[in-house]
Amino acid sequence: MAMCSLCEETSLSCRGPANHNAVALLLPHKAMISFLGGAIGSDIYYDRAGIHCRWIGDSAKVLDAMKDPETGYYDPRDMWTTVPRSSILEETYAEHVVEAAAEGSLRGVRIGVIRESMLKFPGVSADEPIVDAAVREIEEVLGEHLGATLVESVDPIWPDDPDIENMEPSYTDALVQLLPVIFPEILFWLDSDNQPQFPEFAANITPTEFAPGITFGSGTMSPIDYMVGLAEGTEPPPPGLNIRSILTLGKSNAMQFHITQYLTRRAADWAERGYTETLADWATLNERSKFWADAQRAWFKNWEEIGDIRRTFGERQGIDERIKLRELLRRVEMKVMMENNLDVVVRLHYPLAPGKIGLAPQPQPEGQAARNEIRMGPYAGLTEVLIPAGYVQTVYDPVFTLSEDRQRYIPTNSNTPTTLPEPGLPYSLVFRAEPGQEDMIIRVASAYQSASNRRVPPPAFEPLPGEP
Repeated sequence: MAMCSLCEETSLSCRGPANHNAVALLLPHKAMISFLGGAIGSDIYYDRAGIHCRWIGDSAKVLDAMKDPETGYYDPRDMWTTVPRSSILEETYAEHVVEAAAEGSLRGVRIGVIRESMLKFPGVSADEPIVDAAVREIEEVLGEHLGATLVESVDPIWPDDPDIENMEPSYTDALVQLLPVIFPEILFWLDSDNQPQFPEFAANITPTEFAPGITFGSGTMSPIDYMVGLAEGTEPPPPGLNIRSILTLGKSNAMQFHITQYLTRRAADWAERGYTETLADWATLNERSKFWADAQRAWFKNWEEIGDIRRTFGERQGIDERIKLRELLRRVEMKVMMENNLDVVVRLHYPLAPGKIGLAPQPQPEGQAARNEIRMGPYAGLTEVLIPAGYVQTVYDPVFTLSEDRQRYIPTNSNTPTTLPEPGLPYSLVFRAEPGQEDMIIRVASAYQSASNRRVPPPAFEPLPGEP
Protein backbone atom coordinates (compact mmCIF):
# COMPACT_ATOMS: atom_id res chain seq x y z
CA MET A 1 0.00 0.00 0.00
CA ALA A 2 1.52 3.33 -1.08
CA MET A 3 0.45 6.91 -1.67
CA CYS A 4 2.09 6.95 -5.08
CA SER A 5 4.51 4.94 -7.19
CA LEU A 6 6.82 5.58 -10.11
CA CYS A 7 6.53 3.17 -13.01
CA GLU A 8 8.40 2.33 -16.22
CA GLU A 9 6.63 1.48 -19.43
CA THR A 10 7.75 0.16 -22.78
CA SER A 11 4.22 -0.33 -24.03
CA LEU A 12 1.97 -1.48 -21.17
CA SER A 13 3.84 -1.67 -17.85
CA CYS A 14 2.46 1.62 -16.48
CA ARG A 15 -0.99 1.60 -18.04
CA GLY A 16 -1.66 -2.08 -17.34
CA PRO A 17 -1.10 -1.91 -13.56
CA ALA A 18 -2.99 1.40 -13.36
CA ASN A 19 -5.97 -0.16 -15.12
CA HIS A 20 -5.89 -3.43 -13.19
CA ASN A 21 -5.68 -1.63 -9.83
CA ALA A 22 -8.08 1.21 -10.62
CA VAL A 23 -5.61 4.04 -9.97
CA ALA A 24 -4.82 7.19 -11.93
CA LEU A 25 -1.73 7.43 -14.11
CA LEU A 26 0.12 10.43 -15.51
CA LEU A 27 2.45 9.16 -18.24
CA PRO A 28 4.38 12.11 -19.72
CA HIS A 29 5.57 12.14 -23.31
CA LYS A 30 8.91 10.58 -24.18
CA ALA A 31 11.01 11.76 -22.60
CA MET A 32 9.86 14.58 -20.44
CA ILE A 33 11.01 12.63 -17.37
CA SER A 34 14.48 11.11 -17.54
CA PHE A 35 14.57 7.33 -17.48
CA LEU A 36 17.53 6.26 -19.58
CA GLY A 37 19.85 8.52 -17.60
CA GLY A 38 20.04 6.13 -14.66
CA ALA A 39 17.96 3.07 -15.42
CA ILE A 40 17.41 0.34 -17.98
CA GLY A 41 14.21 -0.95 -19.49
CA SER A 42 13.18 -3.19 -22.36
CA ASP A 43 13.35 -0.96 -25.45
CA ILE A 44 15.46 2.20 -25.53
CA TYR A 45 13.09 3.77 -28.08
CA TYR A 46 9.95 3.46 -25.93
CA ASP A 47 10.94 3.15 -22.26
CA ARG A 48 9.64 6.06 -20.18
CA ALA A 49 8.53 6.83 -16.64
CA GLY A 50 5.07 7.57 -15.23
CA ILE A 51 3.35 8.35 -11.93
CA HIS A 52 0.61 6.27 -10.25
CA CYS A 53 -1.68 7.80 -7.62
CA ARG A 54 -5.30 7.29 -6.64
CA TRP A 55 -6.16 10.86 -7.71
CA ILE A 56 -4.71 12.41 -10.84
CA GLY A 57 -4.18 15.67 -8.97
CA ASP A 58 -1.63 13.91 -6.76
CA SER A 59 0.16 12.58 -9.85
CA ALA A 60 0.43 16.14 -11.15
CA LYS A 61 1.93 17.30 -7.84
CA VAL A 62 4.55 14.55 -7.99
CA LEU A 63 5.42 15.56 -11.55
CA ASP A 64 5.93 19.15 -10.40
CA ALA A 65 8.13 17.95 -7.53
CA MET A 66 10.40 16.10 -9.96
CA LYS A 67 11.40 19.31 -11.73
CA ASP A 68 14.91 20.48 -10.94
CA PRO A 69 14.94 24.21 -10.06
CA GLU A 70 17.89 24.83 -12.40
CA THR A 71 17.80 22.25 -15.20
CA GLY A 72 14.09 21.52 -15.24
CA TYR A 73 13.37 18.03 -16.52
CA TYR A 74 16.41 17.85 -18.79
CA ASP A 75 19.01 15.16 -18.08
CA PRO A 76 22.23 15.27 -20.17
CA ARG A 77 22.62 11.50 -19.64
CA ASP A 78 19.25 10.79 -21.23
CA MET A 79 19.28 11.67 -24.92
CA TRP A 80 15.49 11.43 -25.08
CA THR A 81 15.03 14.43 -22.79
CA THR A 82 16.12 16.62 -25.71
CA VAL A 83 12.47 17.50 -26.30
CA PRO A 84 11.32 20.91 -27.60
CA ARG A 85 11.25 23.37 -24.72
CA SER A 86 7.75 24.36 -25.80
CA SER A 87 6.57 20.85 -24.87
CA ILE A 88 7.21 21.56 -21.17
CA LEU A 89 4.72 23.80 -19.37
CA GLU A 90 6.24 26.90 -17.80
CA GLU A 91 3.68 26.87 -15.00
CA THR A 92 2.99 23.93 -12.69
CA TYR A 93 1.00 20.94 -13.87
CA ALA A 94 -1.04 20.73 -10.67
CA GLU A 95 -2.59 24.16 -11.21
CA HIS A 96 -4.59 22.74 -14.11
CA VAL A 97 -6.30 20.11 -11.97
CA VAL A 98 -10.07 20.46 -11.58
CA GLU A 99 -10.78 19.48 -7.99
CA ALA A 100 -14.58 19.45 -8.23
CA ALA A 101 -16.05 19.54 -11.72
CA ALA A 102 -19.42 21.25 -11.93
CA GLU A 103 -22.06 20.22 -14.44
CA GLY A 104 -21.19 21.72 -17.82
CA SER A 105 -17.60 22.53 -16.84
CA LEU A 106 -16.26 21.10 -20.12
CA ARG A 107 -18.73 22.92 -22.35
CA GLY A 108 -16.86 24.19 -25.41
CA VAL A 109 -14.22 21.45 -25.19
CA ARG A 110 -14.11 19.10 -28.19
CA ILE A 111 -13.12 15.53 -27.37
CA GLY A 112 -12.30 12.99 -30.06
CA VAL A 113 -13.50 9.47 -29.25
CA ILE A 114 -11.21 6.79 -30.69
CA ARG A 115 -13.71 4.09 -31.62
CA GLU A 116 -10.90 1.78 -32.78
CA SER A 117 -10.27 1.18 -29.07
CA MET A 118 -13.78 -0.06 -28.32
CA LEU A 119 -14.84 -2.48 -31.03
CA LYS A 120 -17.02 -5.57 -30.68
CA PHE A 121 -16.64 -8.57 -32.97
CA PRO A 122 -19.16 -11.04 -34.43
CA GLY A 123 -19.50 -14.21 -32.38
CA VAL A 124 -17.30 -12.88 -29.55
CA SER A 125 -18.89 -11.78 -26.26
CA ALA A 126 -15.67 -11.07 -24.37
CA ASP A 127 -15.43 -7.39 -25.36
CA GLU A 128 -19.08 -6.51 -24.78
CA PRO A 129 -19.27 -5.76 -21.02
CA ILE A 130 -16.43 -3.22 -20.92
CA VAL A 131 -17.12 -1.70 -24.36
CA ASP A 132 -20.79 -1.13 -23.53
CA ALA A 133 -19.90 0.35 -20.13
CA ALA A 134 -17.23 2.64 -21.61
CA VAL A 135 -19.54 3.91 -24.35
CA ARG A 136 -22.16 4.85 -21.73
CA GLU A 137 -19.52 6.44 -19.51
CA ILE A 138 -18.16 8.65 -22.29
CA GLU A 139 -21.57 9.75 -23.48
CA GLU A 140 -23.21 10.26 -20.07
CA VAL A 141 -20.34 11.79 -18.06
CA LEU A 142 -18.11 13.54 -20.61
CA GLY A 143 -20.90 14.46 -23.00
CA GLU A 144 -24.17 14.93 -21.10
CA HIS A 145 -22.96 15.86 -17.59
CA LEU A 146 -19.75 17.77 -18.26
CA GLY A 147 -21.00 19.18 -21.55
CA ALA A 148 -18.06 18.33 -23.83
CA THR A 149 -18.69 18.00 -27.56
CA LEU A 150 -17.92 14.45 -28.66
CA VAL A 151 -16.55 13.65 -32.12
CA GLU A 152 -16.14 9.97 -32.99
CA SER A 153 -13.70 8.27 -35.33
CA VAL A 154 -14.93 6.08 -38.15
CA ASP A 155 -14.20 2.35 -38.39
CA PRO A 156 -16.01 -0.25 -40.53
CA ILE A 157 -16.60 -2.43 -37.46
CA TRP A 158 -18.00 0.39 -35.33
CA PRO A 159 -21.75 1.07 -35.82
CA ASP A 160 -22.02 4.79 -36.46
CA ASP A 161 -23.79 6.78 -33.77
CA PRO A 162 -26.04 9.27 -35.61
CA ASP A 163 -26.13 11.55 -32.55
CA ILE A 164 -22.36 12.09 -32.49
CA GLU A 165 -20.38 14.05 -35.06
CA ASN A 166 -17.99 11.99 -37.19
CA MET A 167 -14.31 12.85 -37.60
CA GLU A 168 -13.44 14.16 -41.07
CA PRO A 169 -10.76 13.04 -41.65
CA SER A 170 -10.76 10.04 -39.36
CA TYR A 171 -7.70 8.02 -38.39
CA THR A 172 -7.64 5.74 -41.45
CA ASP A 173 -8.08 8.73 -43.76
CA ALA A 174 -5.07 10.44 -42.20
CA LEU A 175 -3.06 7.23 -42.17
CA VAL A 176 -3.35 6.57 -45.90
CA GLN A 177 -2.35 10.15 -46.72
CA LEU A 178 0.83 10.04 -44.61
CA LEU A 179 1.94 6.42 -44.85
CA PRO A 180 3.25 6.54 -48.46
CA VAL A 181 5.69 9.32 -47.54
CA ILE A 182 6.74 8.37 -44.01
CA PHE A 183 6.55 4.57 -43.81
CA PRO A 184 5.69 3.03 -47.22
CA GLU A 185 7.31 -0.29 -46.24
CA ILE A 186 4.18 -1.12 -44.24
CA LEU A 187 2.32 -1.94 -47.46
CA PHE A 188 5.02 -4.52 -48.30
CA TRP A 189 4.84 -6.34 -44.95
CA LEU A 190 4.49 -10.11 -45.06
CA ASP A 191 2.60 -12.25 -42.56
CA SER A 192 3.94 -15.33 -40.77
CA ASP A 193 3.34 -17.42 -43.91
CA ASN A 194 5.29 -14.94 -46.09
CA GLN A 195 2.09 -13.76 -47.72
CA PRO A 196 1.20 -10.08 -48.17
CA GLN A 197 -0.36 -8.62 -45.04
CA PHE A 198 -2.38 -6.37 -47.34
CA PRO A 199 -3.29 -8.62 -50.29
CA GLU A 200 -5.37 -5.89 -51.97
CA PHE A 201 -2.19 -3.87 -52.42
CA ALA A 202 -0.46 -6.83 -54.08
CA ALA A 203 -3.47 -7.40 -56.32
CA ASN A 204 -3.31 -3.84 -57.66
CA ILE A 205 0.41 -3.50 -58.43
CA THR A 206 2.73 -4.98 -61.03
CA PRO A 207 5.04 -7.84 -59.89
CA THR A 208 7.31 -6.31 -57.23
CA GLU A 209 9.84 -7.72 -54.78
CA PHE A 210 8.38 -7.51 -51.26
CA ALA A 211 11.43 -9.09 -49.60
CA PRO A 212 14.61 -10.68 -50.96
CA GLY A 213 13.50 -13.43 -53.34
CA ILE A 214 9.78 -12.92 -52.61
CA THR A 215 7.74 -11.26 -55.36
CA PHE A 216 4.03 -10.45 -55.45
CA GLY A 217 1.84 -8.38 -57.72
CA SER A 218 -0.89 -9.20 -60.22
CA GLY A 219 -2.15 -5.75 -61.15
CA THR A 220 -1.23 -3.00 -63.58
CA MET A 221 -0.20 -0.08 -61.35
CA SER A 222 3.30 0.68 -60.18
CA PRO A 223 3.59 0.74 -56.37
CA ILE A 224 4.19 4.51 -56.46
CA ASP A 225 1.12 5.16 -58.62
CA TYR A 226 -0.96 3.08 -56.22
CA MET A 227 0.37 5.04 -53.23
CA VAL A 228 -0.41 8.35 -54.93
CA GLY A 229 -3.95 7.12 -55.51
CA LEU A 230 -4.14 6.04 -51.88
CA ALA A 231 -2.94 9.42 -50.62
CA GLU A 232 -5.22 11.38 -52.97
CA GLY A 233 -8.31 9.26 -52.32
CA THR A 234 -8.69 7.74 -55.81
CA GLU A 235 -7.72 4.28 -54.53
CA PRO A 236 -9.58 2.80 -51.54
CA PRO A 237 -7.37 1.73 -48.62
CA PRO A 238 -6.88 -2.02 -48.12
CA PRO A 239 -9.63 -3.19 -45.72
CA GLY A 240 -7.10 -4.33 -43.13
CA LEU A 241 -5.05 -1.11 -43.09
CA ASN A 242 -5.80 0.92 -39.96
CA ILE A 243 -4.18 2.13 -36.74
CA ARG A 244 -4.77 -1.29 -35.18
CA SER A 245 -2.93 -3.28 -37.85
CA ILE A 246 0.30 -1.27 -38.14
CA LEU A 247 1.47 -1.58 -34.52
CA THR A 248 3.98 -4.36 -35.14
CA LEU A 249 7.72 -3.90 -35.23
CA GLY A 250 10.77 -5.58 -36.70
CA LYS A 251 13.45 -6.82 -34.34
CA SER A 252 16.16 -4.46 -33.13
CA ASN A 253 19.71 -5.06 -31.91
CA ALA A 254 19.68 -1.93 -29.75
CA MET A 255 19.44 -3.92 -26.51
CA GLN A 256 23.13 -4.80 -26.88
CA PHE A 257 24.01 -1.11 -26.97
CA HIS A 258 21.54 -0.30 -24.20
CA ILE A 259 22.86 -2.88 -21.68
CA THR A 260 26.51 -2.17 -22.49
CA GLN A 261 26.04 1.58 -22.02
CA TYR A 262 24.17 1.06 -18.75
CA LEU A 263 26.81 -1.27 -17.29
CA THR A 264 29.63 1.05 -18.42
CA ARG A 265 27.99 4.06 -16.81
CA ARG A 266 27.20 2.12 -13.66
CA ALA A 267 30.84 1.06 -13.20
CA ALA A 268 32.01 4.63 -13.81
CA ASP A 269 29.54 6.00 -11.26
CA TRP A 270 30.82 3.58 -8.61
CA ALA A 271 34.43 4.43 -9.49
CA GLU A 272 33.73 8.12 -8.78
CA ARG A 273 32.65 7.03 -5.30
CA GLY A 274 35.79 4.99 -4.73
CA TYR A 275 34.41 1.53 -5.49
CA THR A 276 35.38 -0.96 -8.19
CA GLU A 277 32.39 -2.49 -9.96
CA THR A 278 33.42 -5.59 -11.91
CA LEU A 279 29.99 -6.21 -13.42
CA ALA A 280 30.69 -3.97 -16.38
CA ASP A 281 29.95 -5.99 -19.54
CA TRP A 282 27.64 -8.60 -21.08
CA ALA A 283 30.06 -11.49 -20.53
CA THR A 284 30.24 -10.86 -16.77
CA LEU A 285 26.48 -10.34 -16.60
CA ASN A 286 25.85 -13.72 -18.20
CA GLU A 287 28.51 -15.42 -16.11
CA ARG A 288 26.90 -14.27 -12.86
CA SER A 289 23.26 -14.69 -13.87
CA LYS A 290 20.91 -17.53 -13.06
CA PHE A 291 18.47 -18.55 -15.77
CA TRP A 292 15.15 -20.35 -15.47
CA ALA A 293 15.89 -22.43 -18.60
CA ASP A 294 18.61 -23.15 -21.15
CA ALA A 295 16.59 -21.27 -23.75
CA GLN A 296 16.92 -18.07 -21.73
CA ARG A 297 20.64 -18.66 -21.21
CA ALA A 298 21.11 -19.11 -24.96
CA TRP A 299 19.11 -15.96 -25.62
CA PHE A 300 21.37 -13.87 -23.38
CA LYS A 301 24.51 -15.45 -24.87
CA ASN A 302 23.26 -14.49 -28.30
CA TRP A 303 22.88 -10.90 -27.11
CA GLU A 304 26.44 -10.97 -25.77
CA GLU A 305 27.78 -11.98 -29.18
CA ILE A 306 26.00 -9.27 -31.21
CA GLY A 307 28.49 -6.73 -32.52
CA ASP A 308 26.46 -4.84 -35.14
CA ILE A 309 23.53 -2.70 -34.09
CA ARG A 310 21.97 -3.18 -37.52
CA ARG A 311 19.88 -6.22 -38.40
CA THR A 312 20.98 -8.57 -41.19
CA PHE A 313 20.59 -7.09 -44.66
CA GLY A 314 17.22 -8.03 -46.10
CA GLU A 315 15.51 -8.21 -42.70
CA ARG A 316 13.11 -5.63 -41.34
CA GLN A 317 15.22 -3.01 -39.55
CA GLY A 318 13.68 -2.53 -36.12
CA ILE A 319 15.45 0.74 -35.27
CA ASP A 320 14.30 2.36 -38.51
CA GLU A 321 10.75 1.09 -37.98
CA ARG A 322 10.48 2.45 -34.44
CA ILE A 323 11.52 5.95 -35.51
CA LYS A 324 9.33 5.93 -38.62
CA LEU A 325 6.32 4.59 -36.72
CA ARG A 326 6.60 7.28 -34.06
CA GLU A 327 6.71 9.99 -36.70
CA LEU A 328 3.78 8.45 -38.58
CA LEU A 329 1.54 7.98 -35.52
CA ARG A 330 2.21 11.45 -34.14
CA ARG A 331 1.40 13.13 -37.43
CA VAL A 332 -1.68 10.97 -38.05
CA GLU A 333 -3.11 12.00 -34.69
CA MET A 334 -2.17 15.66 -35.16
CA LYS A 335 -3.83 15.73 -38.58
CA VAL A 336 -6.99 14.26 -37.08
CA MET A 337 -6.95 16.69 -34.14
CA MET A 338 -6.18 19.81 -36.17
CA GLU A 339 -8.69 19.22 -38.96
CA ASN A 340 -11.44 18.26 -36.50
CA ASN A 341 -10.54 21.08 -34.07
CA LEU A 342 -10.13 18.64 -31.17
CA ASP A 343 -8.73 19.60 -27.76
CA VAL A 344 -8.02 16.04 -26.58
CA VAL A 345 -8.88 12.50 -27.54
CA VAL A 346 -10.20 9.74 -25.30
CA ARG A 347 -9.94 6.01 -25.74
CA LEU A 348 -10.79 2.85 -23.85
CA HIS A 349 -7.62 1.40 -22.35
CA TYR A 350 -8.58 -2.20 -23.21
CA PRO A 351 -11.90 -3.91 -23.93
CA LEU A 352 -11.07 -7.06 -21.94
CA ALA A 353 -11.10 -7.46 -18.18
CA PRO A 354 -7.82 -8.60 -16.54
CA GLY A 355 -7.41 -12.31 -17.28
CA LYS A 356 -6.63 -15.24 -15.04
CA ILE A 357 -2.87 -15.61 -14.60
CA GLY A 358 -1.40 -18.73 -16.21
CA LEU A 359 -4.58 -19.74 -18.02
CA ALA A 360 -5.70 -19.27 -21.62
CA PRO A 361 -5.14 -15.80 -23.11
CA GLN A 362 -7.94 -14.28 -25.17
CA PRO A 363 -7.30 -15.01 -28.88
CA GLN A 364 -7.51 -12.22 -31.42
CA PRO A 365 -10.84 -11.97 -33.25
CA GLU A 366 -10.85 -13.87 -36.53
CA GLY A 367 -9.49 -11.84 -39.41
CA GLN A 368 -8.24 -9.00 -37.19
CA ALA A 369 -4.60 -8.01 -36.64
CA ALA A 370 -5.48 -6.69 -33.18
CA ARG A 371 -8.65 -5.99 -31.20
CA ASN A 372 -7.68 -2.36 -30.53
CA GLU A 373 -4.86 0.17 -30.90
CA ILE A 374 -3.59 -0.16 -27.32
CA ARG A 375 0.07 0.53 -28.21
CA MET A 376 -0.48 3.64 -30.31
CA GLY A 377 0.19 6.03 -27.41
CA PRO A 378 3.50 4.52 -26.28
CA TYR A 379 4.71 3.91 -29.84
CA ALA A 380 3.97 7.57 -30.61
CA GLY A 381 5.54 8.65 -27.30
CA LEU A 382 2.55 10.84 -26.41
CA THR A 383 1.42 12.01 -22.97
CA GLU A 384 -1.40 9.83 -21.65
CA VAL A 385 -3.54 10.15 -18.55
CA LEU A 386 -5.41 7.05 -17.46
CA ILE A 387 -8.43 7.37 -15.15
CA PRO A 388 -10.47 4.57 -13.51
CA ALA A 389 -13.87 4.50 -15.26
CA GLY A 390 -15.77 1.76 -13.45
CA TYR A 391 -16.11 -1.98 -13.02
CA VAL A 392 -17.80 -4.90 -14.75
CA GLN A 393 -19.16 -7.97 -13.02
CA THR A 394 -19.59 -10.13 -16.13
CA VAL A 395 -16.58 -11.61 -17.92
CA TYR A 396 -16.05 -14.28 -20.57
CA ASP A 397 -12.93 -16.29 -19.81
CA PRO A 398 -11.24 -18.02 -22.79
CA VAL A 399 -10.41 -21.71 -22.55
CA PHE A 400 -7.80 -24.10 -23.92
CA THR A 401 -8.90 -26.61 -26.56
CA LEU A 402 -6.86 -29.48 -27.97
CA SER A 403 -5.62 -28.96 -31.54
CA GLU A 404 -6.85 -31.28 -34.29
CA ASP A 405 -3.46 -33.02 -34.43
CA ARG A 406 -3.63 -33.42 -30.62
CA GLN A 407 -0.16 -31.88 -30.26
CA ARG A 408 -0.92 -28.60 -28.49
CA TYR A 409 -3.55 -26.60 -26.64
CA ILE A 410 -5.05 -23.59 -28.41
CA PRO A 411 -6.50 -20.52 -26.65
CA THR A 412 -10.16 -20.43 -27.67
CA ASN A 413 -12.91 -17.85 -27.24
CA SER A 414 -15.74 -18.79 -24.89
CA ASN A 415 -19.13 -17.09 -24.74
CA THR A 416 -19.98 -18.59 -21.37
CA PRO A 417 -20.36 -15.75 -18.84
CA THR A 418 -18.87 -15.67 -15.36
CA THR A 419 -20.41 -13.39 -12.73
CA LEU A 420 -17.98 -11.73 -10.34
CA PRO A 421 -18.64 -10.40 -6.83
CA GLU A 422 -18.79 -6.65 -6.29
CA PRO A 423 -17.19 -4.41 -7.31
CA GLY A 424 -16.05 -6.61 -10.23
CA LEU A 425 -13.00 -5.95 -12.39
CA PRO A 426 -11.92 -2.42 -13.38
CA TYR A 427 -11.64 -0.67 -16.71
CA SER A 428 -10.19 2.74 -17.55
CA LEU A 429 -10.35 5.64 -19.98
CA VAL A 430 -7.20 7.23 -21.41
CA PHE A 431 -6.93 10.93 -22.34
CA ARG A 432 -4.31 12.11 -24.80
CA ALA A 433 -3.08 15.10 -26.81
CA GLU A 434 0.18 16.32 -28.27
CA PRO A 435 3.22 17.24 -26.11
CA GLY A 436 2.77 20.72 -24.65
CA GLN A 437 -0.99 20.32 -24.21
CA GLU A 438 -0.77 18.61 -20.83
CA ASP A 439 -2.70 21.51 -19.28
CA MET A 440 -5.76 20.55 -21.34
CA ILE A 441 -5.26 16.81 -20.82
CA ILE A 442 -5.05 17.28 -17.03
CA ARG A 443 -8.03 19.63 -17.02
CA VAL A 444 -10.27 17.19 -18.90
CA ALA A 445 -9.04 14.04 -17.14
CA SER A 446 -9.31 15.52 -13.63
CA ALA A 447 -12.76 16.94 -14.41
CA TYR A 448 -13.84 13.48 -15.50
CA GLN A 449 -12.36 11.77 -12.43
CA SER A 450 -13.88 14.25 -9.97
CA ALA A 451 -17.30 14.10 -11.67
CA SER A 452 -17.44 10.31 -12.06
CA ASN A 453 -15.59 9.21 -8.90
CA ARG A 454 -15.64 5.60 -10.10
CA ARG A 455 -12.75 4.22 -8.07
CA VAL A 456 -13.63 2.24 -4.94
CA PRO A 457 -11.18 0.93 -2.33
CA PRO A 458 -10.10 -2.71 -2.76
CA PRO A 459 -12.59 -4.95 -0.89
CA ALA A 460 -9.88 -6.24 1.45
CA PHE A 461 -8.90 -2.71 2.53
CA GLU A 462 -11.34 -0.27 4.06
CA PRO A 463 -11.02 3.40 3.05
CA LEU A 464 -8.97 5.63 5.33
CA PRO A 465 -10.90 8.21 7.35
CA GLY A 466 -11.60 11.20 5.15
CA GLU A 467 -10.27 9.43 2.05
CA PRO A 468 -12.26 8.15 -0.98
